[in-house]
Amino acid sequence: MNGKTDIIVVGTGAAGLFYALNIPPSKEILMITKRAVDESDSYLAQGGICVLRDEDDYDSFFEDTMKAGHYENDRASVDVMIRSSPEIITDLIDLGVAFEKKNGELAYTREGAHSRARILYHEDLTGKEITSKLLTQVKQRPNITIIENMAMVDLICQDNRCSGVVASDGTGAIHLYYSDYVVLATGGLGGLFHSSTNLAHLTGDAIAIALKRQIELENISYIQIHPTTLYSQKPGRRFLISESVRGEGAVLYNRKMQRFVDELLPRDLLTKAIHEQMEQEESDFVWLSMQDMGAEVITHRFPNIYQHCLEEGYDITRECIPVTPAQHYFMGGIKVDLDSLTSMAHLYAIGEISCNRVHGANRLASNSLLESLVFAKRAAKDTLDHYEIIKVHQATLDLDDYQNLEQLRRDYKTIILDEIERSKVIERIDKA
Repeated sequence: MNGKTDIIVVGTGAAGLFYALNIPPSKEILMITKRAVDESDSYLAQGGICVLRDEDDYDSFFEDTMKAGHYENDRASVDVMIRSSPEIITDLIDLGVAFEKKNGELAYTREGAHSRARILYHEDLTGKEITSKLLTQVKQRPNITIIENMAMVDLICQDNRCSGVVASDGTGAIHLYYSDYVVLATGGLGGLFHSSTNLAHLTGDAIAIALKRQIELENISYIQIHPTTLYSQKPGRRFLISESVRGEGAVLYNRKMQRFVDELLPRDLLTKAIHEQMEQEESDFVWLSMQDMGAEVITHRFPNIYQHCLEEGYDITRECIPVTPAQHYFMGGIKVDLDSLTSMAHLYAIGEISCNRVHGANRLASNSLLESLVFAKRAAKDTLDHYEIIKVHQATLDLDDYQNLEQLRRDYKTIILDEIERSKVIERIDKA
């Protein structure tokens, strides 16, 4: 399907799907995704999604988010996210998302750096529950077309206005897709790292393309490490041990089986403490114990973690498991405003690839799904409020640039990693 459509969404995670669902049927939407439609990090989110429980919760929710982000958060972005959260939860429930309930009421849990239980969840598979329900709704919309195994390799743009996407299919063939608007919802960049909780194909290509097309970036050295992933010597993605287990009472031990840290510290501080303990003991991991929760609670509340650990040879109802930090989340990205508009006209960025500065220097647990959905919906509204049809002009592209896709991917990886290092140097200078 080459040609012109109204809107192109790159990525089929929670942000991209929710954006599409907030566009009316009168607009034709093409969604392309690098792999299968359900291969996004949104599916992997275990813990939950934050929500403002009541007006009395606002100040503490705001402070928790700011404190975790080392007060580098954009206050307006944080306010928008928190104020919008009840509406987003209502939308999700209306779309069929089933959050845990107790006595007929929504159940809340607490995670690290939260001063109150304000996190809604579905077992330990909240991301899968939300994203799968959004995908079900998207598949029922006749105005939305999804193409799998179609990777974006460039943007079509001229005079700082985006008018489409250059993409390659599984055979390496190049496709030009034109549109009035493009929405980047491409996820994170964990595939660039040796040890990450992310899917390997999520390599942040949109960052390299943004640099190439002179689209503004922000805070791209702000990369979060999750403190607890299951230690393994096997290659590949690291299995996340949700922060919720610590919110529900799991504790961390050193080799002497002594607690050495407050398990509910913000992620960056807890990661630092774990690294220090590992260095002190010359170990590759520390121990996490969930046994005191009891087998019934563990198997009901964390069935996915329980089953995966069993497959790896650990019964978390009876024994500790080895855990270690790994790359987890990207707080920086393509700079956007409060409506998710980038510095290029007709181009939006939402979800993990965007940076609206809501997370500051360190993301508060379970704010990621909320942030993605809040600003995806705002992007959809802004698109409709300012909709302008672009007359198609033949792209002035040299298709020879895309003939060696493997080399192009290697080049993109080098560009991104070099820019991250450059950003770190600038950050150190600015703070000196």
